[in-house]
This record gives sequence, structure tokens and C-alpha cells, in this order.
Amino acid sequence: MPPDKPSRPPPKRRPKRCPICGRPAAPETHPFCSERCREVDLGRWLSGTYVIPARDGEDDGEVD
Repeated sequence: MPPDKPSRPPPKRRPKRCPICGRPAAPETHPFCSERCREVDLGRWLSGTYVIPARDGEDDGEVD
């Protein structure tokens, strides 16, 4: 039987960053650093700043 491979510690992960300001994310407001950044993100979604682009000619579910 071959010898067991020596166990290595898991790779260190870089701390997650807030997508709004870049500070480290806080567990209670993950993935944001604060409630303020969470609300800024929500406002961007509600105002239409974030848009998921659609390609021309894609089936939009309409029946001909």
C-alpha cells in the first residue's frame, strides 16, 4: 500500500470585499460591509442602474 500523502492545510482565501465600496464584508450584512452599502445596492437595482442585457432575436416566450 502506498504511503499516505501528507495533509496540507486548506488554501487561505482572501476576505470577501464589499461590491459597493471595496471594504471587507461583514458577516451580518454579507456580501456588503454595512447596511448603508446594502441599501445603495438595492437602490441601484430599483432605479434600473443594473440591467441584465438581452440579445436580439432571443426567444422571449411569445407564441407566434
